[in-house]
Amino acid sequence: MYVKPKKALGQHFLTDDTIAHDIAGLLSGHGGYTNVLEIGPGTGVLTKFLLPNPAFTTHAVELDKESVVYLNKHFPQLRDRLTEGDFLHLKPADYLPNLPDSEPFAIAGNFPYNISSQIFFTVLDYRDRIPEVVGMLQREVAMRLASPPGKKDYGILSVFLQAWYDVKYEFTVPPHVFDPPPKVQSGVISVRRNTRTDLGCNERKFMQVVKYGFNQRRKTLRNALKPLGITEAAATSAFMDKRAEQLSVEEFVQLTNLMSSAG
Repeated sequence: MYVKPKKALGQHFLTDDTIAHDIAGLLSGHGGYTNVLEIGPGTGVLTKFLLPNPAFTTHAVELDKESVVYLNKHFPQLRDRLTEGDFLHLKPADYLPNLPDSEPFAIAGNFPYNISSQIFFTVLDYRDRIPEVVGMLQREVAMRLASPPGKKDYGILSVFLQAWYDVKYEFTVPPHVFDPPPKVQSGVISVRRNTRTDLGCNERKFMQVVKYGFNQRRKTLRNALKPLGITEAAATSAFMDKRAEQLSVEEFVQLTNLMSSAG
């Protein structure tokens, strides 16, 4: 007897086919991929719109054992491409074992709220293989990822992600279309790799500057970045009198180079 999976790991199952259809329709093939990885398919409401698309081959990663049993029963065509495990603790070779290491793939899903940020940090680790992501997550997080400079939602992950991707907030999804309904609204975003191949500064230093800047976001960068040691070149920069949320990715790159200058 197959039982419909229960909510697990912060996930709320989407029940609205129209919304699932619209999410699947956001996959554009940007970057030339033909393989799509769905994270956390649950009961397959999105899966059933991904599988019929002749342009893509759909793979999936699912941690919940009940969901894996359910998917194997109802989507037998996915069975050989369904991996049971935690996406955050797997590598592409685990869930895409038959693909070359350089083969690009997209990611789609109704992402569990409690790991959505970690999913995008993992995407950044594999940015040279992942040209596109479409997915649903908590609206607050989705807006943060897509936020431009100068907005209160703009933060560390906004800068990191937008350094390598173009991020667009697509639409809002109300709670009543989920089982069980979450206490917050959800948002759908599309994330597409930009043309940047080099950051133009030391990437490790860039990450430090962004993190320290936002860790005390109410302070000017002159005060927030003191623990890193402010160079003479940076000290005289107009950036020092601004707050982190006011700087674009390109300005953070410029600031990082100033912070790396010996004189």
